[in-house]
Amino acid sequence: MHWESLGWTQGQNIKFEYRWTGNDPNLLEQAAKELVTLQPDLILSLSSPTTVFVLKQTRTIPVVFVNVVDPVGQGFVASLSHPGGNATGLVNLEPSMAGKWLGLLKQVVPKLTRVAIPFNPVSAPYADLYLNYFRSTAPSFGVEVIPGSVADVPALEAFVGAQGREPNTGIIPMPSAFSSGHSTELGAMMTRYRLPAVYPVRSFAAAGGLMAYGNDVADNYRRAAALVDRILKRREAQASFPSNSQSSSNW
Repeated sequence: MHWESLGWTQGQNIKFEYRWTGNDPNLLEQAAKELVTLQPDLILSLSSPTTVFVLKQTRTIPVVFVNVVDPVGQGFVASLSHPGGNATGLVNLEPSMAGKWLGLLKQVVPKLTRVAIPFNPVSAPYADLYLNYFRSTAPSFGVEVIPGSVADVPALEAFVGAQGREPNTGIIPMPSAFSSGHSTELGAMMTRYRLPAVYPVRSFAAAGGLMAYGNDVADNYRRAAALVDRILKRREAQASFPSNSQSSSNW
């Protein structure tokens, strides 16, 4: 969904401020402070880590998150039906899908006995939510769960390489900006170490991965545009004086 189709034109009645931070917590904190200082009408947050940092800086500016896991458990909203506070948005993946991923991997590799779960703790602050589901579901499939905290690509390579030396092992990367940002490298590692893997989003399969099961991430961005539009127009209508311009921050 284009902003123009909703009646917004950059430089006329809306202005965007962007911040790109990667997974560096220092940059995340700095970006959150900068955006809140600008006092925009709304902040669009693209992931769980960015939402964590922006909500530490403001509980008054409206925040719309696009792809997060368990916003209630992470303290972003009070409940899914009644968010409360200043945050609302869209959920990307549900942690209980861990059982589906295990089941798919077991179907492909019936002799599977070990499933390694690499995750980056910065880009997946919700890691324990997934790991709890993996651990509670694993016995029904007769597999052992091996979590692996990896800070960067070399650490990921070392972890995956170690799993490749163990028999009957599969991989399920934790869904996060880190794993999605390194889908090509992950696919190459699976091929190099001859490890079967199931991924949380389609982009991994498109990059050469074995299979993926998850939602359409791009659709969340289209839906977020409509949500932002509703919030900005409602704020404009509630204002006590005419407003010719709104601003939105994105990161």
